Amino acid sequence: MAGTDEEAGADDALYVLTAVLLTPAQFPSVLGDDYPEACAALGLTPRAEGYGLVLGQDGTGARWTVVVDDVSLVAVAIASWDCGLEYELSPDERAVVAALPGWPLAVAVAAPGVPAPHDPDPEAGDGPLLSPPDTAVWGPAQRRLGADEIALRWAEWRDQLDDDSFAPPRTAETAGPGVGGEAGSPATDGGGAGDGAGRRTPEGTGAVRRVLAQARAYLDSPPPPGRVRSAFAPGGARTLRADGPGWSMVARTDDIAFVLLDERPGEVLPVGRGPELPGLLESLDKLAVRPS
Repeated sequence: MAGTDEEAGADDALYVLTAVLLTPAQFPSVLGDDYPEACAALGLTPRAEGYGLVLGQDGTGARWTVVVDDVSLVAVAIASWDCGLEYELSPDERAVVAALPGWPLAVAVAAPGVPAPHDPDPEAGDGPLLSPPDTAVWGPAQRRLGADEIALRWAEWRDQLDDDSFAPPRTAETAGPGVGGEAGSPATDGGGAGDGAGRRTPEGTGAVRRVLAQARAYLDSPPPPGRVRSAFAPGGARTLRADGPGWSMVARTDDIAFVLLDERPGEVLPVGRGPELPGLLESLDKLAVRPS
């Protein structure tokens, strides 16, 4: 636990529960398809260096999100916690950009010794009340969370596929530009697959062709920061994440891709490598932002 103002009373102290980064390369994707969109969801102006978000409760139990510009401090705290180490995250007052009422993300823990988490007074804070995006029904937030899950558990999703998971190869003339492989059956794991799991449909292949064409268009017209991100993957490969209007794509530069669509609730469409996908992924990786 740490207070943002040591001289403040107990009710004003912030009991830190968790923290996340909000940078072009790393941000809660549930908030938006890219970094500027995620910032806009919090009423923040995008800055190249990004922000740190510290989520906690005050002495009355009210939920608060403290935005700081000391990104390195927050990054060290997150890395320490991930390693199971204790770290007292206590940002300097001068680093505080805003104190926003509420939490933009779901938090499953609560501070001990204070009332249960609740929303603060509507007039308190530096902006409108924050609340987590609705993920109860399929939509952009759920689609992006699904892509996060695939990136996190790539091996498990990949192991579900075999050669029959992909549609037969099509010629360049019939497949359309930028198609490295066809969409096949959605993965059948319980990660949100809908009733259509296991079915190969023409609508799915057409939608995948459209997504790949939009992703290829990023090479000629670079998208907003964070729309294409690159992260470490085993074996010298990279994990690519690309988002666009109504779609998310997760890929490994040495393997295949998965596509999720707003228009196809719960379905995960695999895209085989084919002749075109490797080059597209390599080019996207060159323009992608990476964690520093």
